[in-house]
Amino acid sequence: MNLSREFQIFAKPSGPLCNLGCMYCYYLDKADFFGKEASFRMPDEILDSYIRQHIEAATEPVITFSWHGGEPMVAGLKFYRKAVALQKEYNSAGRKIINGMQTNGMLVNAEWCRFLAEENFVIGISIDGPENLHDLFRLTKDGSPTFNRVMRGYDQLVIHGIDPEILCVVNAENVKYPLEVYRFFKQLGAGFMTFIPLVEKMECNSRVASSRSVPSQAFGHFLCTIFDEWVEQDIGKVRVQIFEEALRTAFPQEHTLCIFKPVCGGVPVVEHNGDFFSCDHFVTREHHVGNIGKTSLAEMLDSRQQKLFGQSKQDTLPRYCLACEVRDMCNGECPKNRFINTPDGEPGLNYLCAGYKMFFNHCRPFAKAVAKAWKQSTK
Repeated sequence: MNLSREFQIFAKPSGPLCNLGCMYCYYLDKADFFGKEASFRMPDEILDSYIRQHIEAATEPVITFSWHGGEPMVAGLKFYRKAVALQKEYNSAGRKIINGMQTNGMLVNAEWCRFLAEENFVIGISIDGPENLHDLFRLTKDGSPTFNRVMRGYDQLVIHGIDPEILCVVNAENVKYPLEVYRFFKQLGAGFMTFIPLVEKMECNSRVASSRSVPSQAFGHFLCTIFDEWVEQDIGKVRVQIFEEALRTAFPQEHTLCIFKPVCGGVPVVEHNGDFFSCDHFVTREHHVGNIGKTSLAEMLDSRQQKLFGQSKQDTLPRYCLACEVRDMCNGECPKNRFINTPDGEPGLNYLCAGYKMFFNHCRPFAKAVAKAWKQSTK
């Protein structure tokens, strides 16, 4: 194929449905967006169409499906057995297919694990640290703690030969304990970690973050502290997503994570009813591009609306960002977090700017040393 179309779709077979009531979840209220009458179950005909169109739209040698929610396991094991069968049916060219799933771990059991292992699913599991930190915000709908059940799910995955990737939401509380959080994950034997900063606005048009949100500079300190231990003890043993992204600039390589790419738009959403939205954080009427029942997935990925959405990330960077010494590492991060003013009063600065600037400047000397060693080794 001459066309190159890189994308990662967040497919939501159960929409915003979840068996938890995490206090910081930004997707639970999408139930109101779709209407109370919505069933939030992807019908067989939409699943069939989605699988076929996703494979047809893919131009890379490896095709990746990413199952998200809400809680994607709410869709049930039968749903995913059908999804995998359809993938095999429509993959006439015999390309490699990878399925990824991000779960809260509460529904994981031996039956699920046997299926996930057999079909080589890549599993991410959400854990916010040790029990006292995890249970601050990751609760059931009646306010009960979840840590013990999540850890049972984690253990089941490991027993069945699955190495789960840990996704940790860094909030105003666990950010105070970087090494406690990091070492807890290491004790679990985690080989890959992702630290996602929690940023909530008080109101839709507010420039003020919620009290649960991670303070920007505290997030920078959190990352710097873990980075130092990682450099000293864990290179080659533990992969940390943001560290890998920062070091990509040393080689140089393009970012793989959408928030650090100069232009975004490659990670849209396909909802339970076939609706296509520009981004997981922009499931709004304004960012509704179409429906796979009426417009092909490839057309929507290549649409002017989607391209403009992605390009606006670069086009709206404040002058302060354009002159920043670590711009190539950050590129303004996610547009959803650009709601404060620059030091000279220009709007559109990322709420996390101070923290990212602290971290990226902290790791730049190491990145430069890596780059120098790499260049010498290739001479």
